[in-house]
Amino acid sequence: MIAYPNIDPVLLQIGPLALRWYGLMYSLAFLIGWPLLLARSKRFLPQLSQEDVGDLILWILLGVILGGRAGYILFYQFDYYLNNPWAMLRVWEGGMAFHGGLLGVLTVCVLFARKHHLNCLSLADLVAPIAPIGFFLGRIGNFINGELWGRTTDLPWGMIFPGAGAEPRHPSQLYQAGLEGLGLFLLLQWLGRRSRPPGFLLGWFLAGYGICRFLAEFVRQPDPQLGLLALGLSMGQWLSIPMIVAGVGLWLFSLRHPLPVPDP
Repeated sequence: MIAYPNIDPVLLQIGPLALRWYGLMYSLAFLIGWPLLLARSKRFLPQLSQEDVGDLILWILLGVILGGRAGYILFYQFDYYLNNPWAMLRVWEGGMAFHGGLLGVLTVCVLFARKHHLNCLSLADLVAPIAPIGFFLGRIGNFINGELWGRTTDLPWGMIFPGAGAEPRHPSQLYQAGLEGLGLFLLLQWLGRRSRPPGFLLGWFLAGYGICRFLAEFVRQPDPQLGLLALGLSMGQWLSIPMIVAGVGLWLFSLRHPLPVPDP
């Protein structure tokens, strides 16, 4: 068993104001992603100005927050929020869902592409290779918070998380950081090093994340209010299955309908 580091989730507190590691991780994701997105836009969508890319980052942030919150409410706590509608606004209490955030970001990509007369798949391909940075840092934030821990295990790297009982558990947050974060980032960077048909990278992103999340959920503790659903699968796994199907379908579609963006 490995000792859980038990890091204080609050990095810095001045009076009532607190800087939390989790919030810092997401802020870092956008700070790191902005120059990478700008560099990719100069190569693959040069018609976007630096100001346009800055606007896109803000749109994506809005999509993550609104979509992630809406997804959590609909997929994980619908009955609770139906009976307590004002609780939907208490975002400081937590409650975000990746799959909702994904739908939010895809929606803003469509709207942004229409506004700037771009191919929406090409725009999504621009963003997709950068997104895993946020997954990596977000899962590290989950680990520091001691939340979203794994199922019990007797493996030597099991950890006892505060509030999770006395049995060692999988550090599933770190598994996900490695799979859907670092691993997916490296894969998409390798695939995205040259021009691809629109939708190609988005397809790989959807299928890649879906597969990583589906596998990781086997060692992640199911949400207590839901437990395991049909066929012994978690909500995260059921939501990942259509991602995998859509990703493979989009990848095949991109190969059959190539509209490559020429290299500069």
